[in-house]
Amino acid sequence: MEKARAAGLSVISITDHDTTVGVDAARAAAREAGVELVPGIEVTAVDEGRDTHILGYFIETASPPLQSFLEQQRADRLRRVDEMLERLSALGCPVDVGEILEEARRGRSVGRPHLADALLKAGHVRTREEAFDRFLAATRPAYVARVGAPAAAVIGLIHEAGGIASLAHPGLEGRDHRLPSLAANGLDAIEATHSDHDKRTEAKYRRLAAELGLAVSGGSDFHGESARHRVAQLGVVTLPADDFDRLRARHRHATHHD
Repeated sequence: MEKARAAGLSVISITDHDTTVGVDAARAAAREAGVELVPGIEVTAVDEGRDTHILGYFIETASPPLQSFLEQQRADRLRRVDEMLERLSALGCPVDVGEILEEARRGRSVGRPHLADALLKAGHVRTREEAFDRFLAATRPAYVARVGAPAAAVIGLIHEAGGIASLAHPGLEGRDHRLPSLAANGLDAIEATHSDHDKRTEAKYRRLAAELGLAVSGGSDFHGESARHRVAQLGVVTLPADDFDRLRARHRHATHHD
């Protein structure tokens, strides 16, 4: 939170995959730093056999249905990791799972990035990218498909938790044909501003959002100060204040009518 303030940010949201542990831990720090924290989540839905990431903003993190769902999501992540570990062992690349299991016990979401780190630490690969290219990418031998709720159900769950739902980084998905259906199922916004979206892509999704009557959200996809991710510094990608005001207004309108 102090780094967010130092970067000139006035409002941020922590949207970890399938867990709100980071949000709950950050509340006091945000108040002390004078930064507004929007409670958030990024939920992995599965549609057409592929992951669809749905962002939830202004959520009530203590929502029992939400927390029950997230617990199931994390359990399935661990199930999936176990299956991929078995495949890696069969391929002659066993790894130490101690750190991965410890992460899971602390309520954090585990997945392929953790396996990539374990492969790197064990010396089976030279880089994280090699781990995905050889073993963990969708067509590679250690990959196990995810099982999850459809996007429409996740949108409903976010609404039930008092939040609004935005489709994450649509430019990476290449499935724009689904946008009208998602909008019809209650999607509130599209993440047009993103670290992997160039200006042309951002303009495209701003136009689509306007056509569908949706708001626009934005995110850096900051994963920490690490060279393994595109954005290794807070404040590089920001959402204009008027876009955020419209997001907040949409949330207030939804909660007022509920």
